[in-house]
Amino acid sequence: MMATAAAKGSADACYMLLHPNLEVETPNLQTLRRNLERGTDEIKSEALQQVITGTLQGENYEQLLMHIIRFVMPTRNKSLKKLLLFYWEICPKYAADGTLKHETILICNALLNDLQHPNEFIRGATLRALTKMREAEILEPLIGPVRDCLEHRHAYVRKNAVVAISSIFRSQPHLIPDAPELVQAFLSAEADMTCRRNALSMLTINAPAVAVQWLQDNAQLAASFDELLQLAVIDLIRRHAQSFAAQKGLFVRCIFELLNAPASSVKYEAATTLIGLTANPAAIKAAASCYISLASKESDNNIKIIVLERLDQMRTRHEGILDDLVMDLLRVLVTPDLDVRRKALGIVMKLTSRRNVNDVVSMLKKELNKTVENSDYDKSSEYRLLLIQTIHTCAGQFPEVAADVVDLFLSSIAEFGSSSASDAIVFIREVAEKFPSLRTSIVTHLVSSFLDFKTGRVIRGALWILGEYADSASEIRDVWTKLREAIGELPLLAAEQREALEAASGATEETAPTNVSATPSASRRVLADGTYATESSLTAQTTTAIKLDSKPPLRAVLLHSDFFTGTVLASTLAKLVLRFGTLAEIVASDDGAAQINALRAEAVLIMAGIIRIGQSNFVTTPIDEDSYDRVLACIRALEHMDEDSEVLTDAFIKDTQSAFARLVKGETARAAAEDKKNKIERAVQVDDAIEFRLLAKKNAAASEDVDSLERDAELATGAGDASSRLAVSKLESVVQLTGFSDAVYAEAYVEVNQYDILLDIMIVNQTNTMLRNLSVEFSTLGDLKLVEKPTSYNVAAYSFSSVKASIKVSSTETGVIFGTIVYDGPGTNDNHSIVLNDIHVDIMEYIRPARCDESQFHAMWTEFEWENKVNMATTREAAENLDLRAYLKHIMKATNMACLTPDNALAGECGFLSANLYARSIFGEDALANISIEKLTDDSPITGHIRIRAKTQGIALSLGDKISAAKVSLANEQA
Repeated sequence: MMATAAAKGSADACYMLLHPNLEVETPNLQTLRRNLERGTDEIKSEALQQVITGTLQGENYEQLLMHIIRFVMPTRNKSLKKLLLFYWEICPKYAADGTLKHETILICNALLNDLQHPNEFIRGATLRALTKMREAEILEPLIGPVRDCLEHRHAYVRKNAVVAISSIFRSQPHLIPDAPELVQAFLSAEADMTCRRNALSMLTINAPAVAVQWLQDNAQLAASFDELLQLAVIDLIRRHAQSFAAQKGLFVRCIFELLNAPASSVKYEAATTLIGLTANPAAIKAAASCYISLASKESDNNIKIIVLERLDQMRTRHEGILDDLVMDLLRVLVTPDLDVRRKALGIVMKLTSRRNVNDVVSMLKKELNKTVENSDYDKSSEYRLLLIQTIHTCAGQFPEVAADVVDLFLSSIAEFGSSSASDAIVFIREVAEKFPSLRTSIVTHLVSSFLDFKTGRVIRGALWILGEYADSASEIRDVWTKLREAIGELPLLAAEQREALEAASGATEETAPTNVSATPSASRRVLADGTYATESSLTAQTTTAIKLDSKPPLRAVLLHSDFFTGTVLASTLAKLVLRFGTLAEIVASDDGAAQINALRAEAVLIMAGIIRIGQSNFVTTPIDEDSYDRVLACIRALEHMDEDSEVLTDAFIKDTQSAFARLVKGETARAAAEDKKNKIERAVQVDDAIEFRLLAKKNAAASEDVDSLERDAELATGAGDASSRLAVSKLESVVQLTGFSDAVYAEAYVEVNQYDILLDIMIVNQTNTMLRNLSVEFSTLGDLKLVEKPTSYNVAAYSFSSVKASIKVSSTETGVIFGTIVYDGPGTNDNHSIVLNDIHVDIMEYIRPARCDESQFHAMWTEFEWENKVNMATTREAAENLDLRAYLKHIMKATNMACLTPDNALAGECGFLSANLYARSIFGEDALANISIEKLTDDSPITGHIRIRAKTQGIALSLGDKISAAKVSLANEQA
């Protein structure tokens, strides 16, 4: 329950949230009186706690005030005295007529005695309690003792005395008009740093001119101050830098000195304040260097990420200034945390330019070599993949370093893990397309390292590169020789059968005395009931397992049933033979036809071996139909290459190269469009007004140099987004909760603020009687939690009231809010309730389109366990003027997901479309989708299905519901 403790003459209110203990019965007044009068200190303490809790929860305990004054106030128990100070803060001090109660004289006398108590703890606690009181009648007799406490021997009393004077001066300045001069004198004579900090904070708030004058006199000593006092100095500068513009040079010098302070908190606050003080490049670089130092030396990863976020924000505001610090920022990579490294590398890529790209790539190459040497580290493979992706992006932006990066990847790809090697081979393939001058060296390196490749994905990438970019006769011969070596002995099936027979004969010779045939042997036994029981045993012949690790890589991959790699091998062999047959030097030579026929015969032998291996018992899974057809198509292409040479060359060589070229250009264009979209437009038009901050009005809005804390507060409260919020009508978010004929009409404005849902409910009393104790009770379904319970109201006849409720959202899931309005009628037992309409929380408020690469998508698709399959079927009428790509855009708009499939892959008309979709929630939850739809003819309906995968069940089901709703809305639109 929310309770308010506030002085009657003050506009400030102190709010406290207490959870009542429902298991303990609320004591009555008689019990509390007895415990306060006759109990021990422990019993009195418990009774006083119950009184304080009940008062905060709205209970009326005014009758106990004199009992507490008489029987509890004289105690010497320190914990009981502290509870008394809490009670003096919240107890009712005013009578019904608005005058101060007579009992407050006794309270004032007790506080006066405590301020003169010999124990410094009681004095300090009493001084802190005075900061919560606003009644001038109580504070006026205490001014003298409070001033005397400034000269107490103990620093604990003196620092609390400064805080008490500051509070009294803010609320009742006439009681202590010389407070600034008093505190200034105290600050000059005080030696304790905590007391000086409190004094400077008081002057900063109440007398900024005096505080600035003190800083001007002590600026040379700022570096020797304690951490707390240094933070107070920074707070003074941050608050009043614009008000005292003449002292800007002094402020900048002080902040520069505090950048070298030993305390990390001082460094961070100083760097943040310096950015707001000036836009000088030297100051910006100094602040950025301070941030980088904190990110490198702090041990807490959360602090590192916060500092890097601040550095990234500074980079966006001051482009080009921080480029020289990119090498210093790379020192953050020594941190073992992967999130910190990812954030640092992201900033490094944004700071990289043509001036420092060579140094950045050199440093990243060293880090990559470290991950290869220290492969025992748990997250070395993930860090290596992150480095490869960063180097890939860097080489794509700056082509002059592509050659060095390719050499690094080609020399180390055999030592990478599966995911890292796959990403490296994708990068090499892209470089080979973009830079034709590097193709020869790439082919040479791949040929020399081909036997070291072990995974099917890397082998497929290398085969595709060799098949596309091996142009000369010598390169084709070198590639062919290496492929023959990687395949092993031919024919494939005959060689495997011979090895199996040799292994079986060797095993038979070794185990001949004990070998048993695989035939069942049975023996009969007579059971107790006279029937026969048969006991059988089966002993299989022992065979020697074929060790695939010792075989050549391509043969081992085929025996592992990876026939997708077999199809890529067949396509590569066909490309090499077709290209070899078109070379002028081969055609012109005397034995050119014989060379071509030799390669063709060997290629057909290998392809036939792939099919036969896939149909044999040497593989666990037989060859699939698609792979069989693909290999067979390559065989037939080589069979008819003499008759249809030009057509086959176009299909196998030119079309594949042009398709990949379009893919690379599409990705480059998409990345450029994304950068242009995210780039901040800073152009100034000719007729734009020029703003001079020094000439602005005092009450005018500040420019970019506004206080950083105020700017953060605006972002947190959403004040900066007022224009965008006003653009959307609030009427669209109004939900009607009751009917117009109900006794109480209610409607709610639902405002979603990321992690919170704010309900602003308007209650209208449509009866001619007052509704007493009207309250709105809510319950939620899903990952929703009611933060505060709305209080009860009395609503007059034909009047209205406003009720607010806040609901916390913890995950991306469609939630439902139920509610009931409960109120009392004119009679004693006249209770009524109205059930409200349900409020549905839309999942689209938390889903944002996002992007990821192909490897990350497939990894998440394999990892996520929740899948929801939605069948798609439109009517003929709905599909008449709708093609597959338009239907895909409709689904993307309905689900707020981004399409990962490139546009050039979706181009063309084939009657079938398949695409991958991806989105991420504000809570960091991923949502994947694969859409496969077809439209056979122009007048046929669109059919297919969408598979949704997510880590949680709620996202998968909610997205499925949105897709189903999108189908219905499309049908209604067409109808």
